[in-house]
Parts: sequence; structure tokens; C-alpha cells
Amino acid sequence: MFSQGLKSSHHDFSGASWSGNNYCKPCHTPHNATLNGANSPLWNHQLTNAVFETYTSFTLDGITGQPSGNTKLCLSCHDGTVAIDSHSGITNGTLFTSFGNLSSNLKNDHPISIIYDTALALTDGELHDPSTTPSGLGGTIKDDLLDTNNKLECTSCHDVHISRNTQGCIGCHNIHANGSIVTKTLSLWKDNDKSALCLTCHKK
Repeated sequence: MFSQGLKSSHHDFSGASWSGNNYCKPCHTPHNATLNGANSPLWNHQLTNAVFETYTSFTLDGITGQPSGNTKLCLSCHDGTVAIDSHSGITNGTLFTSFGNLSSNLKNDHPISIIYDTALALTDGELHDPSTTPSGLGGTIKDDLLDTNNKLECTSCHDVHISRNTQGCIGCHNIHANGSIVTKTLSLWKDNDKSALCLTCHKK
């Protein structure tokens, strides 16, 4: 599922002193990886222990629970409780306080860690069947965008390594837009112009 273009992506921390000038080390390690992160790919970062408030709606047919899988890994930097440089046994450091901080309140964010399968699509009536609907990335929605056990996670929409970026920092960020950093949508698996990514799953 993951691409191989970490260099110059949102998650390229090789220029930070706390990364040891390594691309992979803040998140992954070949030895002594943590074993308590579900589906974690040789995970090297401190995991969040936050309890999250999750999205609810009378229109939601999927069952939401606490974040799991790859989403738990993403939130281990983006929930504002774990420092971005807490890796390789380091347990304190720099917290996101604004930019990049989703907090533990996910009630205003897209539902995550829900099972998205044929049964849900049939029950909902406004979702495409992930087992048969093309994702636009070469396979089906299930093949290309869902985590294990048919779960929709952060990585269902976001490409963590962003192999499409060939412009360095400005490929992902407008550095001086209104005096602040503005993130482009390059981290999405596909262009969301005219809601193309949304309409991959949603029938509208």
C-alpha cells in the first residue's frame, strides 16, 4: 500500500537534528521495534495512549471505535500528546501545538477505523462496494485503500510517503502563504478536484 518516495515528503525529517539525519528512523527501525502497535511496520515511535472522542452521526452506518491499525501510528504524532521526536526510546520532546495537531477530539473528522466492506455498502446504500469498485489506482478500493480486515484508516486517503512530490518542501507546503505554512493536498492518494477522491467511495 505504501509508496517509496519519502524524500521531500511531509514526513521527511532527515534534516532535523533529532532524526540523526535519517529518513526512516523516526518511524521505523530494523531492530528492537515496538511490538504493541497493531500492524506496525517495525515501528520505532512512541505510541499514543490517548482515549479519543470519535465521529458520530445518525447517517453513519459503520461502527466506530478507538483508532486502530495504521491510524494509531499516525495519531502517535498527530494527537498532540506524543512528541514528534519521541522515537528510539526517547519519551519526551516537541509536541504539535497547532499545525498538524488533530487532538484527541476526532468528532469533527472523517470516521476512521471502521470496517468498510460489501455488507456496509449494501446497508448504507450510498457507498460503492469496495470489493468490486475500482479505486483509480490500479486495483479495487479494498486492494488499494483499505487496511487489514477491510478497515478504513488515515492511510486510506493519505499517502504517508508521497512519492509524487518532485518539488522538495514547496511540493507539499506553500511556505509563505499569508505568513504561515499551508499544506497542499499532495498527500492524498489521488487528486480531490471535483471531489474525485471522495467519490471513489461515496455514491453522490
